[in-house]
Parts: sequence; C-alpha cells; structure tokens
Amino acid sequence: MTQTPDPAGARGAVDLSAVAAMTTPGAATAGAAAPVAPVPGPPAPAGRAVPDGLVVEVTPATLQQALTRTVNVAGLLVLWSSGHPQTRQLIDTVAAVAARQEGRVLVLTADLTGHPELLQAFQPLLVQAFGQPTVPATFGLLQGQPVPLFPGIADEGQVAQAVEQLLQAAVQNGITGRVDLGPLPEGAEAEEEALSPLHEAAYEAIERGDLTAAAQAYEQAIAANASDDDARLGLAQVRLMERTQGVDLNAARAAAAADPSDVEAACVVADLDVLGGHVEDAFTRLVDLVRTSAGEERDRARTHLLGLFDVVGAQDERVRKGRTALMSALF
Repeated sequence: MTQTPDPAGARGAVDLSAVAAMTTPGAATAGAAAPVAPVPGPPAPAGRAVPDGLVVEVTPATLQQALTRTVNVAGLLVLWSSGHPQTRQLIDTVAAVAARQEGRVLVLTADLTGHPELLQAFQPLLVQAFGQPTVPATFGLLQGQPVPLFPGIADEGQVAQAVEQLLQAAVQNGITGRVDLGPLPEGAEAEEEALSPLHEAAYEAIERGDLTAAAQAYEQAIAANASDDDARLGLAQVRLMERTQGVDLNAARAAAAADPSDVEAACVVADLDVLGGHVEDAFTRLVDLVRTSAGEERDRARTHLLGLFDVVGAQDERVRKGRTALMSALF
C-alpha cells in the first residue's frame, strides 16, 4: 500500500482512503461502549492516573447515547484508526489531560477502521472541519454538537490549551456538569468521593445500552435519597434517550411543521432539539404551545417542558429563562 503523505499541519495523520481499505466487515454492529484499553507505543505523558469511565469507545449502536451525555458535560471526541497504531497515541495524551479536569470533560473515541459506519458518518465532518479526510482528529462536544479542535497528533501542551478553551466555551453555554468517574487503576490515589452503588449501576447500564436498568437504578437512588439531584438529572437524561431511540428526525420535523398545534409532535421535536443541543429552540417551541393551547394539551406541553428543564439542569441559565417564559405564558 502506498503511504499517503501527512497533510500540512497534521502530524501523524492518515488519509481516510487508507482507513477505508482496512475496515472490517461486520464490525459496525459489534460490541457495546467500553473503556479504551491502554494505548501501545510511547508512554502516556506524566500526570494523574486515568479513572474508569473517563474514556469511552463508541460504536454505531452507542454513538447517540454517548453524544447525549455531552448535554451537561463537555466532551472530547477522538477519531482514530486501529489499522494505524500511530493514530492511537493521541488517545493517551487526551486522556492524560482530561484526567486533570476532575470530571469536567468526557473523552469519547471512535475507531473508524473497526466501525465502517462511523467512517461513513464522520468523513464529511472531517472534510468540513479541516479540509482533509484524515485521522486522528479531535473535536470538542458541547450538547452533542462537534467543535473542531485540531487534526493530527498533538502534544500535551496543545491538547491542554484546546481543552481549556473548550471548557471556557462550555461554562459560557451553561454546561457545567461532571462525569461520574469510576475507580483509579490499582496503586493510584483513590477518589475523594466514591461513586454510590446505584449511580455506578446506572452508569454501567447506560454504557451497555440498557436504558431500562439505568432508569431503575436512578429511581432507586431517588427513593433512597429524595434530595439526590444527580440521580434526578441522570434519570431525566435516560428518559430523553428512551424517548428518542429510533425516532426519524426528518419525519418528526415534518409532522410538527404540518400541524404546529400538534402537542405530541412538538414534544418529539423538542426532545430531538435538546438532544442536538438546540435547547432554546426546544423551550420556545413548547412555551409557545402552552401560550396558545388549552386544557389537556396545554398541560401536556407544560409537563413535557418541565421534564426538559430537568434534563438540562436547574442551574443552567437557559432553564431560568425558560421558567420565566413559561410563567408568562401561563399567566
């Protein structure tokens, strides 16, 4: 195979035409999300040990669920190729930097060789973002929306600078949640606060795609402690994932556009808007329905909007504005 020259400014990059030639038939539907194994090659930069749960490898089956987690927690998405070991070096660097952020950022990785469907999905994004279809490449994720950071392999200083800028943007957009981190590797310093068994069970259920079990774990946590805000937030997010599984985006938007007074159709689109990071659009759509509808339909729109407030989080400025708008619409 002829080696593709590295594009300018993208050290260690590999053209996706080479990646496509190495994709594994049937790999697109194999497995579920799982922590990434230690990366072979040069040792990771010195720094804090990487706790379980900080780095998650996505598959086509778990991609949507993983992106939903960035509604409240800033994310980093590293695209790499298992057929080109040098592209995996970036994962260690990104994970080492993320481990110092105390859960403020979640790292997602996607192997475009092992999962051809991901290759097909991300190739247009890579061209649009960097002008070249190469891996590795790193994006920020804010409420499921990709923010181009850099192509190619970067050193720890460059990654740290990009993460700092991403977290600043996250705070400006009201994204201040944290990842529920698992234990550190053996011999590393223990976490100051251990994750409760029910929260850990919910987290593990989400990772394997079992949303019913995740919801049950969060419900048990709330029953045990009515003031467990993290469990309430987690439950709301799981319910959102359940409602949007298998929904056809184009069909849902067409149905809502055909009849703006259809509360059920509006609620579906509002869910998709929140999932896609268009929080204000979702709130405005339902507030307008509360203002113009009556009776059971009005109460349905109001109740659904309150549920979306829980998904985004009470401390988010957009929720505060949404509550004010809702009160105005009601009275």
